[in-house]
Amino acid sequence: MGTMSNVPRPSTSTVAPAPEPEATVGVNEQAARVFSTSILISAVRCLLTYVLFPWVMPLLGLAGNVGPVVGITIGLVAIGFNIASIRRFWVTEHRMRGLIAVINGSVIVLLLILIARDLGDLFS
Repeated sequence: MGTMSNVPRPSTSTVAPAPEPEATVGVNEQAARVFSTSILISAVRCLLTYVLFPWVMPLLGLAGNVGPVVGITIGLVAIGFNIASIRRFWVTEHRMRGLIAVINGSVIVLLLILIARDLGDLFS
């Protein structure tokens, strides 16, 4: 009698097919674009809050409560983009999704603090 070594054994592991390279690159580029947009909006909000409104507008004779209103509006938009960025990186299972979530989460916390300050300035 022969041995059982020649009989093929069924495989117990399943290997998923590799994703299409073009599809992965496109999805990762889209995730990176959403992240960049969210960070850019947050940066614009900071420029407006700390440069334009307190320094440039008073030099031009423009003042008032426009700063807090614009800051709150841009802050809320930036938070939305940061959340979209986190979701995009998690949905695509990007290898850097944990780090991106921490960065975006930190930016969201800072934006919430700035929005709270703007609300205080607006209603004081």
